[in-house]
Amino acid sequence: MRAHPYPREEERVAATLPGQIVVRLRLIGQMEAWTVASENVLPAGRKTRALLAAIALSGPRPALRGRLAELLWSRRPEEQARASLRQEIHRLLEVLAPAQTDILQVTRDHLSLTPGAVWIDVDEVMRATTSEPASLSLLDGELLEDLVGIDPTFDMWLTAERERLRDRARGVAEALLRDQDKPEAIIPAAQRLLQIDRAHEGAWRALMRAHAEQGERGMAIQAYDRCRTVLADLLDAAPSAETQKLLTEIRGPSSTPAGTLSNARLPVRAQAQVSEPVPVVPSGPEGTAVDGEPPAKEERLPRGGAHVGVLPMLCVGLSEEDSYLGPGLADEITTALSRFRWMFVVSSSSLTRFAQDNRDEAAIRRAFGIDFLLDGTVQRSRNKLRITLRLLDLRAGNQVVWARRFDRLADDLLSVQDEIAAEVVAQIDPEILLIEAKRSAARPRVDSTAYDLVLRSIPLMTRFERDSFRQAGEYLAQAIALEPDYAAAHAWYAYWHIFLVGQDWALDPNETMVRGGEFAERAVVLDPFDARALTIAGHVRAYLHHSLREAAGLHERALELNPNLAMAWAFSAMTHAYLGDADEAERRNNRYKALSPLDPNAFLFDVVFVIVPLLRHDHEAAAIAGRAVTQLNPSFSGGYNPYLAALGHLGRKDEAATVLRRLLTIEPDFTIERYMSRTPLERTSDREHYAEGLRLAGAPWS
Repeated sequence: MRAHPYPREEERVAATLPGQIVVRLRLIGQMEAWTVASENVLPAGRKTRALLAAIALSGPRPALRGRLAELLWSRRPEEQARASLRQEIHRLLEVLAPAQTDILQVTRDHLSLTPGAVWIDVDEVMRATTSEPASLSLLDGELLEDLVGIDPTFDMWLTAERERLRDRARGVAEALLRDQDKPEAIIPAAQRLLQIDRAHEGAWRALMRAHAEQGERGMAIQAYDRCRTVLADLLDAAPSAETQKLLTEIRGPSSTPAGTLSNARLPVRAQAQVSEPVPVVPSGPEGTAVDGEPPAKEERLPRGGAHVGVLPMLCVGLSEEDSYLGPGLADEITTALSRFRWMFVVSSSSLTRFAQDNRDEAAIRRAFGIDFLLDGTVQRSRNKLRITLRLLDLRAGNQVVWARRFDRLADDLLSVQDEIAAEVVAQIDPEILLIEAKRSAARPRVDSTAYDLVLRSIPLMTRFERDSFRQAGEYLAQAIALEPDYAAAHAWYAYWHIFLVGQDWALDPNETMVRGGEFAERAVVLDPFDARALTIAGHVRAYLHHSLREAAGLHERALELNPNLAMAWAFSAMTHAYLGDADEAERRNNRYKALSPLDPNAFLFDVVFVIVPLLRHDHEAAAIAGRAVTQLNPSFSGGYNPYLAALGHLGRKDEAATVLRRLLTIEPDFTIERYMSRTPLERTSDREHYAEGLRLAGAPWS
C-alpha cells in the first residue's frame, strides 16, 4: 500500500477537484483512505473496509441497509446481520472522524457518502472518455484485491463490480486505440488497453504492427512472445491464426539496416536523465538471424562463456576409507558450478589423470581449453579438516585470482563436502565474472560478440556514474540486437532498468518499469532454467511492479535451480523485507552473506541489513548498517533512504543533514512523496514508519 494518498496520476486528477473534497478513497488494488491532510482513515477491520467500499460503489444512489447486511453477513439470520451492521457503522463513523466532516450519511434505511466530499478512484475511471482518458491509468490492479473472502455473497457482488469496471474501461481504451493512425500514438494506446485487459489480442496485434512500422522488428517480435505467454497463462490458449500470420509478415525482410539501433522511440532527455537504448533485431536480406533463428545454411558460432575445470583435491593425512573426500569434493563443486548457465564446466573425472603430484596446468589448458582451474588440498589432523582451495587464471600465467581456507570438524564428511562446495561456487562466480569483464573491456571493440558486450556492461552498471551507466545500457541494447535469443542479455538489461528507476534517472519511470518487465519476461521465456535471469525477473516484479508474491515465486524457482546463487538469496531476502517479514528476510540475507561474504557488489544487497532493523524499529542497528553500506559505494542511492529514516527516528539531525545532502547530490528531485510512491513496502505501518523517519530527518515531503 502507498504511504501517500495517491500516485502521480491521482494527484493530477485530484488537483482539479472542488475544494469541498475532504477524503480520497482508493478502491483499485489494495484499499486506501486518506484525508486531504494526509491522515490515514482506512478502517482496520476487513468488514468495516468492505462496508465503506460497498457504500462508495453504490453511489450516487444510497445503499440499502438490508442489502449491505446481506452482502456482508449472508450466513447469519437477518436480525443478527443488522446488529452486526450497526456495530460496523459505529466503527466506520469513528475511523472517519479525523476528516472533521460528516462523510457518512446515515438514515433508518440507507447509508451514503456525502456528495462531493469524497474523491473515489473508481468514479474517475468510470468517467473516462476518449477525449479525457488519463484516469484509465488508475486501473492498475484488481478492484478491492485485499477484500476477497469477506463473505460468499460479497465475493459474487465484487466479481460483478470488477467486470463492470473493466468493461467500461476496456470500451474506452478500445475506442481510443481505434482513433489512432500513427505508430507513435498507437503504441501507448495499445499499452493502455493491455494494462486493462492483458489477453486482448487486438491490442497485441496493434502493438506488433506499430513497432514494425517504426522499424522496430525486434520489439514487434517480443510483443508477440509476450502475447503468447499471457494467453497461455490466462486462457491456456495459443495466439489466433490472425496473430500468427502477422508475426510471419513481420519476420520478413525489413528495411532497417543490419546492426543499427533505431532512435525513433527515444525522447530528448534532460541532462540529469539517462536515456534507454532500444535494442532492434538486426535484419537483412542476406540471412541475418531474426528472433533467435539462425541464418539458413550458416552455422551459428558458439556463445562465449568462461571454461572452468576442477581438479580432484590432494588428500594429506586421510585414511584410505576417507580418501574419497578429494575427488568427491571436486565432483560436488563441478556439479554446483554447472548450475551457472554462463560457464562451460569440464567434468572433474576428465581431469583425474592430471591430479597427481605433477599437475601440469599448461597441459590441462592445451587438452581442454580451460580458462580457470580450481585445485587444492584436503588435510586431516585428528578430528579436524583443513581444506585449502585456489583458483588459477590459466590465461594469465597461472595467476592465483582467488583463494580460501576452510577449517571444519570431520564428524560428517558428506555435510562438509556439500557446505564447502556451496560456498566455493558462490564466491568464485562473481570473481570469474569480473575477471572476464575486465578482459573483455581490454579487447578491441571491433566485432564484439553479444557475450563481450554483456560482460563490459556489468562493471559499468554498478559504478553508478551517469556516463558509465548509459554506456552499459547501450552495450546491452547492442547485445540484444546482435543475438535476440540471448537470455542473459535480456536479464542484465532488465537489471539495468531497475537501477534507472532506483537512481531516479528515468525521465518516464512508468515507461521504464514496463520496459524492464518486458526484458525480464523475455529472459525467462528464452531460458527458463537460468536461475540468475529468474531472480532478476523476480526483483523486477518486486521493485518495479510491487508484485511481491509473484516475485517470491520466481526467487523460489531460481533457488531450486541454483541454491548456491548468492544473488537469488539476496533478492529473495529483499522481497521478504518488502512483505514485512523481517525474520525471514534476515535469515535469507544471512544465507547470502554466508555464501558470499566478500561479494564485490555487497553494497547492493546489504541494504537488507538496514531495512530489517528499521522494520523492527531498532533504529540504532539500522543506522550502523546504513553507515557501512553507504561507505561501500557512495554513488548508490538505495542505501541512503533507510539509513536516513533511521537517523530521523534517532533524532540525529547533524548526521541526517549530511546524509540527506549526499542523497540530494544523487537525486536532486528527491522527496518523500516521490520515494514512497515507488517503494515496494507492502504494510501500511512499515510505510508510515519509513515516511515519518524521512520527515524527521528533514527530507522534503513534495
